[in-house]
Amino acid sequence: MRTALLAGATGLTGGHLLTALLGNPEVGKVTALVRKPVLPAQARLDELVVDYAKLPKLPRADVAFCCLGTTIKKAGSQAAFRQVDFDFVIAFAKAAKQAGCQQFLVVSAIGANAKSGVFYSRVKGEAEQALGNMGFATLHIFQPSFLVGERTESRPGERMGIAAFSLLAPLMAGPLRMYRPVASRDVALAMMQAAQREASGVFVHDTAGIVAAASASAHR
Repeated sequence: MRTALLAGATGLTGGHLLTALLGNPEVGKVTALVRKPVLPAQARLDELVVDYAKLPKLPRADVAFCCLGTTIKKAGSQAAFRQVDFDFVIAFAKAAKQAGCQQFLVVSAIGANAKSGVFYSRVKGEAEQALGNMGFATLHIFQPSFLVGERTESRPGERMGIAAFSLLAPLMAGPLRMYRPVASRDVALAMMQAAQREASGVFVHDTAGIVAAASASAHR
């Protein structure tokens, strides 16, 4: 990982991932795509202000990380949600491919399925499907359950869901383990570990796999 592109650096998982990338001496430079200048100046970090609806040519890089995502409530409509979670994700992937990235890592969601009757899950699944057809040598798809972490915006409904699932987590064994809440920092660490593997193909990581990979990364 000599150079990396990161979309969604100001979000919950993206913020942890940016910290992890800049703390890794094997990473030479990180170009973080943002909609407005907000990141503090740091060594090895280039902040690139972009409009995802018309992305410019991106600098050459080895690997691309995509942490873009919103909610239907925050976006304001299903169409606006789809623009972020599908259109912008695919636009970034295309630009990253043109920039030389052969490895693409993306945060999706549990239950993602292009044939789902649930709009949210269907959009996530369609994005995964489109990414799989883009010809990346390596594609890592992360499908976490509820993400735990300090958000800048208030999501009371989500907090209630996380609290409920956290209480039930000890009882979630076997197949139910994938529904346990997962720390956003663990997702970031798992993405870092996956990016350092020398393997090609499409890899899908559920919550259990994410937690295991994050634990292994933390003890390296």
